[in-house]
Amino acid sequence: MNPTMLQEWLGWRLGALVHVVLALGVSVHILLTKENHRSAVGWIAVAWLSPVLGSLAYIALGVNRVRRRAARLRAEEPERLAPLAPDDVAHEHEAVRPLASLARAVRSITGAPLVDGNQITPLLDGDEAYPAMLRAIEEARRSIAFMTFLWDGDGWGQRFVQAMGDARARGVEIRVLIDGVGNAAFSKPPVVRALRKAGVVVQRFLWGLDPRRTTLINLRNHRKLLVVDGIVAFTGGINIREGFVRGAGPEWQRDLHARVEGPVVRELMDVFAVDWAFTTGERLDGEPWFPPLQPVGSAAARVVPDGPDEDLDKARLTYLSAIGAARRRIWIVTPYFLPEEDLAYALASASRRGIEVRVLFPLPSNHRTVDGCLRAEATFLLENNVQLLHAPGGFDHSKLMLVDDTWACIGSSNWDPRSLRLNFELLLEVYDAEVVAALERAYGPRFDAAESLTLEQLKDRSVPRKLTDAFFRLFKPYL
Repeated sequence: MNPTMLQEWLGWRLGALVHVVLALGVSVHILLTKENHRSAVGWIAVAWLSPVLGSLAYIALGVNRVRRRAARLRAEEPERLAPLAPDDVAHEHEAVRPLASLARAVRSITGAPLVDGNQITPLLDGDEAYPAMLRAIEEARRSIAFMTFLWDGDGWGQRFVQAMGDARARGVEIRVLIDGVGNAAFSKPPVVRALRKAGVVVQRFLWGLDPRRTTLINLRNHRKLLVVDGIVAFTGGINIREGFVRGAGPEWQRDLHARVEGPVVRELMDVFAVDWAFTTGERLDGEPWFPPLQPVGSAAARVVPDGPDEDLDKARLTYLSAIGAARRRIWIVTPYFLPEEDLAYALASASRRGIEVRVLFPLPSNHRTVDGCLRAEATFLLENNVQLLHAPGGFDHSKLMLVDDTWACIGSSNWDPRSLRLNFELLLEVYDAEVVAALERAYGPRFDAAESLTLEQLKDRSVPRKLTDAFFRLFKPYL
């Protein structure tokens, strides 16, 4: 064997050995750590069928480093909230009693108590949310904490920049956290430079020049939260963008936010404080951020943070618990409806029990792949009498769930795998008949005006359309 052939033979053997060692090590790690069997099978296949590169891809993108980092950070955090006490609210509150089993379940899921004495005001679209948020910023005296996924530098975006700059000039402490990918890829134009020019402290979540952070680029902080003086908060699904205001033309998007006052604001502020400390290392504490709070209303509420860390699956389990507790109706409003198998079966089971199950979503949405996947999977739900409704009149970005007459869930999470597995999301569950009635008045006409997706429509699709939709379904875990 000549030297050249020997060198090639040794190189091939060495490359094969490296591939086998890496793939074997990756496979062992996957088997010990991956809870989702489909994800485990997929990554093992990638590791073995794509020599070396597949294993490196798993090491870069498949290992959940955020869970370890967040868990370590929270272990270092001082206890801000009072120690958990018996959840008497679940037994004494008039709105909670009919769904006491749900209240107990979410208490177990989140480890957080149900907090009484809150005032929750639904805000429809940017038309109601933006003026209320700007007014709160203009009245701020001590602190402003703001977290969002998108913040465009358009007309309304500049109003928020100006309001933040004016507040900073008054001596208000301000912290702004914008998702790194949301800012770089979807905010048009981004506002980070303008905010810093105005003296506002702003950071981007999971973003920077550190090469280690590139392994986390598939994760998003999708939460939307504004807390002013630690007293009043705003949360829901609305980003800062001109398109969330009526009159924006074809770009108009409907959405839902809520103004929150009362003791539960402290829990919302705690979510921001943990995300801020995770991003910057700075601890926010003391009365500027966590003042004493008194009851101001009659709503019982609880914060449900969800994300690819120790909060994984809290939103999913909350949804499943709410579906199981329903006795009369389940209404869901979501911009993207791609429920995974457990949620789909739970909705079908509820419908078979005689519960009215109605899901409102836009069709077409702003993602063709999502629409195709939805059509490919809708048959099972329709066969089980789940009402799938798509409403005309603009893209509806709202995220809402109503159960019976006293429970509402408002937040940032879509009903899709990305929101429930990869994004950091924030939900607010509310037990209050008046809040539910207000939301029913706002969304009831949209349900009534919507068109039903039917089995006949799915059957009448052309063969090329069925093939395209089935192909899009393959990408569901990443949508």
